[in-house]
Amino acid sequence: MNHIAARTGRHCLSLPSNRLGLYLALRHWCVPGQRLLMSPISADEILFLVLAAGLRPVIAPLSPRDGNIDASRVDLDAVDAVLTTNLYGLPDAAPAFAGKILVEDVAHAMESDLDGRPLGTFGHASVFSLSKHPGAGSGGVLAVEDAADLLALTRARDALLTPSSARADLWSVATSMARQAALTLNLVRPALSLARRLGLEEEREGYRVALRPQELATALKQAPSLPPFDSWVRADLHDYRARRGPLARWYQRRRVAGVPRERARRLAGVRRLAELPTVAPAVLDDLSRPLFRVPLLVHDRDAAIGELERHGVSTGYLYDPPYDDYAPAFTERSPDPAPARWWARHVLPVDPMYAARSLPVLRRFEPPRRGPYG
Repeated sequence: MNHIAARTGRHCLSLPSNRLGLYLALRHWCVPGQRLLMSPISADEILFLVLAAGLRPVIAPLSPRDGNIDASRVDLDAVDAVLTTNLYGLPDAAPAFAGKILVEDVAHAMESDLDGRPLGTFGHASVFSLSKHPGAGSGGVLAVEDAADLLALTRARDALLTPSSARADLWSVATSMARQAALTLNLVRPALSLARRLGLEEEREGYRVALRPQELATALKQAPSLPPFDSWVRADLHDYRARRGPLARWYQRRRVAGVPRERARRLAGVRRLAELPTVAPAVLDDLSRPLFRVPLLVHDRDAAIGELERHGVSTGYLYDPPYDDYAPAFTERSPDPAPARWWARHVLPVDPMYAARSLPVLRRFEPPRRGPYG
């Protein structure tokens, strides 16, 4: 937490996950029934957190330059609050949302700035993930300006936490360490194969998180309350509300402390990937951002994923089709869904830390043959 507190100059609350922090922030600053503007592209569980807080998701038009909210095409008078995504570390236009309740999801953007100001310092609250840049396997941090808000959020957090488990902490740390070793030793392909054989990847049919509309409608009657939504929110992280013990906290501190040391290598990877003709345009706006992933836009994305895996490069953080296609009955549709569908079909996020391993493959792929408007 010290690194995040120093970077943002804010009070920080330790959490077992980024997910819990987003829910706490939305519940603390928003009133049930309010309309929340959000990107159409992000992890499935984020939508369920918004619904659990009793808010109405208003799906924004997406900018095909960066995969974030297209602030130039938003009617801010029609919404009460905004949740930014800062996808892959590329910043949302946070200053454009001044005057609204603003919650920043900076899971992908721990090290990103906007006009020289760190992301996570624009909103009423910002929520960081310790499983992204630090690679700690679990953990989150909620950063706020006011000590009184910190006290209230601490109480709300404690009311939602479930008991800690030494076994779960050991498993989380061990799998994170194994993942880091596989990346370092170029053993990603056998590691992926082993994980699938052992059933470590959750089974899915269609979407990553099954919507189950009738059950979701029942859960909505209990909003604002998080526990009724656990079965949706906990995807791939079943202990997202569990207290963390000494081992997990030690490992998180160790991994966060290593983030500044990796900055130069991450930046070098961003700059190498930015030379590709498939790079998303917004990456070129500022090559001093140590992005979590570098988004490329390729014609045959599925073929690219398969080819990368055959060369020992895993591609994660691909999101299901836009929220308003995924859950139309539970969202207010974007006024222009075409760019989000185009982005979700073509985006290929690449880890800049392993750019040298990826580039020989990536050079063979072409940009989409059609733009986001056909």
